[in-house]
Amino acid sequence: MDWERAWQQIVRRDATAEFFYGVTTTGVFCRPGCKSRAPLQRNVRIFRTTAEAQAAGFRACKRCKPLLKPTDAMAKVRAHIERNVERRVSLAELARVAGLSPFTVQRMFKQAMGVSPIAYQRALRADGLRKALKQGASVTEAIYEAGYWSASRAHEGAALGMTPARFAKGGRGERIGFTTARTPFGWMVVGATGRGLCWLALAGSGSEAEASLRDEFPEATLKRDGGLRAMVDAALASVREGTDLTREQSLGPALDLRGTVFQLRVWQALRAIPRGETRSYSELAREMGMPRSTRAVARACATNRVAVVVPCHRVVGAGGALTGYRWGVERKRELLAAERS
Repeated sequence: MDWERAWQQIVRRDATAEFFYGVTTTGVFCRPGCKSRAPLQRNVRIFRTTAEAQAAGFRACKRCKPLLKPTDAMAKVRAHIERNVERRVSLAELARVAGLSPFTVQRMFKQAMGVSPIAYQRALRADGLRKALKQGASVTEAIYEAGYWSASRAHEGAALGMTPARFAKGGRGERIGFTTARTPFGWMVVGATGRGLCWLALAGSGSEAEASLRDEFPEATLKRDGGLRAMVDAALASVREGTDLTREQSLGPALDLRGTVFQLRVWQALRAIPRGETRSYSELAREMGMPRSTRAVARACATNRVAVVVPCHRVVGAGGALTGYRWGVERKRELLAAERS
């Protein structure tokens, strides 16, 4: 271990440093980010693990709690958020629950879960609202049971892509324009609300493509709109040339994605994969700072509603195996071949 670098991390109280230090004058060992009084350099000893520090005769600091495992602390924080979804939980409150500093809780939670504590709470509320609406609860009942204080807050925070009332009714009252077209990758259907592109799927026939949209929004008013052919062309251009559909201002609406905070984050990460390249699910999870969330990342890829534009075809199985594509493995192979040509 580089002693000088480690010392500078102690001086900066670097909470991301992965070692421990003991102070010979107190007999205590701490995390580098500990807020206790700064020690003199000559009194400091560096340890890679808590076991090494204890074997050397040092006891754990009661302030930064170096013996508390991150997984234990995060389990406490997560459980506290889940028990209190209906009210705002502050970072200071979570810090008291974990016995750590607010900064450390924020950093560790994002590393473990991929989102901040407040974003996680919002996602829980959104999930609760969706479930209640799908189970037949009244809109008002579902909104307040999920922890929202008003219908407007529920609409803003739940990422439904439409009002809670319309979501509960399978999109009833929602107007969605759509068009279908034959492409080199099969038939494509695009659907767009006034807020943006909400559906892009691939199928074996025009009728299958249209049916996928109707299944997703069974109660919405669907109207064929030939003007949306430009979106089909732009989606194909994104495969051939790497252009971004949502940056083509002449095409009108951007994306109207519907999902949890975690899903939206995964879909954004998919769009960051360069054209012609692939990532395994575990690689994508690591790039997002969530190495233990491979399965959750895979589930989010599988629920992508906008094929090609949100390029879930660029994620492959271990060893490069072409597995798990919502619109067929052969289409996945063709899309990747087209991007690499």
